[in-house]
Amino acid sequence: MTGVNELMGQDHEPAARKPRKRRPVVVVIVSLLVLVAVAGAIAFGYLFSLMNSFESKAQRIESVFPSGAARPETSDANKDALNFLLIGSDVRGGSGETEDLPSVPNGGRSDTMMLVNIPGDRSSINVMSVMRDTWVEIPGQGSHKINAALAFGGIPLLVETLEGMFEVPIDHVAIIDFEGFQSLTDALGGVTVNNPRAFTSTGSQGEHFPAGPVLLDGESALKFVRERKQFSDGDYSRVANQQLFLKSLMSSFLTPDTLLNPGRISTIVDEFSPYVSVDEGLGGAEIGQLAVGLRDVRSGDVHAFTLPNRGVGRSADGQSIVVNDPEAVGAIGEALRDDALTAYVVENGIGN
Repeated sequence: MTGVNELMGQDHEPAARKPRKRRPVVVVIVSLLVLVAVAGAIAFGYLFSLMNSFESKAQRIESVFPSGAARPETSDANKDALNFLLIGSDVRGGSGETEDLPSVPNGGRSDTMMLVNIPGDRSSINVMSVMRDTWVEIPGQGSHKINAALAFGGIPLLVETLEGMFEVPIDHVAIIDFEGFQSLTDALGGVTVNNPRAFTSTGSQGEHFPAGPVLLDGESALKFVRERKQFSDGDYSRVANQQLFLKSLMSSFLTPDTLLNPGRISTIVDEFSPYVSVDEGLGGAEIGQLAVGLRDVRSGDVHAFTLPNRGVGRSADGQSIVVNDPEAVGAIGEALRDDALTAYVVENGIGN
């Protein structure tokens, strides 16, 4: 399997050797974790079967962690917490601007990144989106949009950049693909979102999404999470819609119709396991153990938010950027190190 160090980025020349195309990866690994947790609550043997399915079908990402660089260490406070880096992949370029986005191993594009924190007590899940244009210090490269880390050094440099910002280790990396929303949404019979603002997606197959509750099928879900051009704040609303859809997706399968139907769970897990790409250290046994720990988590325990920032601005060389907020980064880093991010999010009212 080709490594990921050949990633391309905004305003940079393509790598000399193109990564070998792979099958598209599917949706968010958090969904897999919660589904399998439910299966684990039903029967250990069933959980073991699903873990074997994941182990045999999931794809692996090589070389995701920085080498030769000092990495943050865990402390007694956060030794049981886990942090996942989720990188968004979209073979059709969800932002509509595929030419300036980094390529990922499956031949798609990356314009979304999320840091998922699972506290040591496994009582909740925190999903923090990081705006791709956030202006940060990239180790060895100076100040750039955080997305440029992929261009300069692939996933290892992005991991190093985020670890340097928050001073906590990233334990695992996964690549997700918004194309996967389609199959998972359809498998659930549709997902209802409470759309905060009416809009019509762009393109020849544009679709109108009225304000209020909207039932999305798979194709509509893709349009919903990809759209950005119809919003005056661009990426801000797009990221908010992605978070909204993720929460609604979880709410859809955390229902008796799914939880009490082992066959349905098995079908969903088995269908998208081949499309999940994770680092080599995340195997079926590790996911099974984590899933059992998360068996009591429900949609209300999932907190999705965007890393607070100081709005849109201009870099010294004239680029449109998202201005980083060092105070917010410092506070969230401290909460992560204390294994208290859930309390921080709830107390500051930044999660949804």
